[in-house]
Amino acid sequence: MNKNKKDVKVEIKKGSMDEWPEPIVRVQSLAESNLSSLPDRYIKPASQRPTTTEEAPAATNIPIIDLEGLFSEEGTSDDVIMARISEACREWGFFQVLNHGVRPELMDAARESWREFFHLPVNAKETYSNSPRTYEGYGSRLGVEKGAILDWSDYYYLHLLPPRLKDFNKWPSFPPTIREVIDEYGKELVNLSGRIMRVLSSNLGLKEDKFQAAFGGENIGACLRVNYYPKCPRPELALGLSSHSDPGGMTILLPDDQVFGLQVRKDDTWITVKPHPHAFIVNIGDQIQILSNSTYKSVEHRVIVNSEKERVSLAFFYNPKSDIPIQPLQELVSTHSPPLYPPMTFDQYRLFIRTQGPRGKSHVESHVSPR
Repeated sequence: MNKNKKDVKVEIKKGSMDEWPEPIVRVQSLAESNLSSLPDRYIKPASQRPTTTEEAPAATNIPIIDLEGLFSEEGTSDDVIMARISEACREWGFFQVLNHGVRPELMDAARESWREFFHLPVNAKETYSNSPRTYEGYGSRLGVEKGAILDWSDYYYLHLLPPRLKDFNKWPSFPPTIREVIDEYGKELVNLSGRIMRVLSSNLGLKEDKFQAAFGGENIGACLRVNYYPKCPRPELALGLSSHSDPGGMTILLPDDQVFGLQVRKDDTWITVKPHPHAFIVNIGDQIQILSNSTYKSVEHRVIVNSEKERVSLAFFYNPKSDIPIQPLQELVSTHSPPLYPPMTFDQYRLFIRTQGPRGKSHVESHVSPR
């Protein structure tokens, strides 16, 4: 992916994004067939499998930050909260937020509506089957590499913004309230994301609207990926989602606070995140790492599965306008801190990743400018 700075291109074989390279198998159907062993296609190489010996002590968790009082009607902010967010973005790339302004009842309704959807008969869900071109709809794999080792999960992917991509015909019609719940949920998370973006800008000594402007102002992209992780017969051999950093700007995750699954890489240790009830988990994506010239970190994370319980989570992605070149902000570049990344639009970056599937931090690292 290291190309000339002035001509960064993504080369995709024509037609390769119109269909999956192999017949799709729904992981939920496999899980419900009472398997005693794990199909080979889901067995990760030994170096990628989760192990209990590498987990951090039980007391370790990503930062938990209470946002109450951060934004008052007068527009003033709390310096202590700002500093905690700054440290979390620089050192962790992840943090949980409490008192974020989204109603707990809406959060519960969103997660449980999707749980009901995934409990529908397979044929009802197949109506919404997706393709790798947009990923929108009901899916079970990432990347178009034939013969790839797959993750133990199904998902549903939806575009929320820009308005021209928001197509209610691609949204499930059951349960009956799911469309209005997700529509309200999406609007609330767009607002929350905008508030956090202002903090990210201010913490770097920039005007508070600088990051938002670099993303396209109000013309940003937003989408939702709902993850369904069925019970797995051999969880020590599989992953619900392989190690990766998020390609977009910022992710706001609504976890299943009854079932742990998300793991974040801190130095050389995988830390299992313990979700706080009605908290959101915020993580920095590759686009913000690029804008900040690597001051803020997008961090590897993955999802483990278990043999006892299913798990449902909602990942909301707040992304730049798809055709704006993203590069380090000029205010953050100097002779002592040269730009680490050449310009690339989010469309180009995302398309590259969609052909590869999740691969740790290799995507953003391969985008570093040659010296």
